[in-house]
Amino acid sequence: MDMNGGFPPEVIAPVVWMTGLPGAGKTTTANALLNRLLGSGVKAIVLDGDTLRTGLCSDLGFSDADRMENIRRFAHVAKLFQREGYVVIVATISPLRAHRDLARAIVGKGFFETYVSTPLEVCRARDPKGMYARAEQGRLMQFTGVSGAYEPPVAPDISIDTTNCSVAFSLAEIVAQLNQATVLPAQLAAAVSAPFPAVAAAG
Repeated sequence: MDMNGGFPPEVIAPVVWMTGLPGAGKTTTANALLNRLLGSGVKAIVLDGDTLRTGLCSDLGFSDADRMENIRRFAHVAKLFQREGYVVIVATISPLRAHRDLARAIVGKGFFETYVSTPLEVCRARDPKGMYARAEQGRLMQFTGVSGAYEPPVAPDISIDTTNCSVAFSLAEIVAQLNQATVLPAQLAAAVSAPFPAVAAAG
């Protein structure tokens, strides 16, 4: 890493693309990973689907074409930050395999499809924003997991299930799998692989 916490030009920074159902724990896990990286002196950023939807992608709806364009924009933003040496953590449903394939094609090397595989029944029970309830009442259309399809990854680079594990455990799994892929410089691997404190389960 350089003195500012970025990856040197010869090392490709990872793009951790978190996909999963609404309520799976993507944003919780992404923000926890961000804090861990920043605390280790690593340049990192979270690109959250809900946040980008209200800004960069506020002109898009939820048609098939708009969803694909939404992913295209996310992926190009991720690529820009990756080129500047940031670890990029994307938290977005990206429900179709075609969406993730497009993102991988744009980002290229360093892309890690990270499946937050929390089951539908657990996500429904959590429902932190009440969106499943609204969708089941017919008040929210094209909602993934109810009226919209979700295609699970066939062979994700990383897979975690937040049903019964803490955020700390999820982070340790992600870091371990990134290390196994040898994408982390030695000093970064040592920093982020230090013991994780206990953290509440992902929501």
